[in-house]
Amino acid sequence: MRGLLLVLISFFTVITGFAQTVRWHTFIEALELNKKEPRKIIVDVYTDWCGWCKVMEKNTYNHEIIAEYINKTFYVVKLDAEQKEDVKIGDKTYKFVAQGRRGYHELAAILLQGNMVYPSVVFLDEKVRIIQSFQGYIRAKQFDEITKFIGENHYISKGWDDFIAGYKSQITE
Repeated sequence: MRGLLLVLISFFTVITGFAQTVRWHTFIEALELNKKEPRKIIVDVYTDWCGWCKVMEKNTYNHEIIAEYINKTFYVVKLDAEQKEDVKIGDKTYKFVAQGRRGYHELAAILLQGNMVYPSVVFLDEKVRIIQSFQGYIRAKQFDEITKFIGENHYISKGWDDFIAGYKSQITE
């Protein structure tokens, strides 16, 4: 019995060791990687105080099926919408703007087109143009559907309703 218990513990340790997690990048890292191997980019715009941002990271991004797919299909960026550090892209430097109690970062404001809602997810194409943004918490199954719709370029040739009618997510929630 004791031997079986040790085997089971070892098995679960090995299995959990292989669990997929998201490879997060800074915006600059994603742009540099994109120059070498073009991919779409997912930008997770969050704040430290946002409870739903934390829930989305835990339940959506950390879902093994999602992590595996987005790691191979996208560059995934975490962008703090209130970060104080400058972000320099080409000749332009994006800065923190002090406003009210918290303020905001210019890059987050541009990506969210001024609609500062958290969490927000912005999908960019290989040329770093906005494809679509989504505001609010997104459950794992819906995020899987969205990432396949955009990641496999279905958004170019068909509408969401046509895509979703023929797509069956592996995530059952």
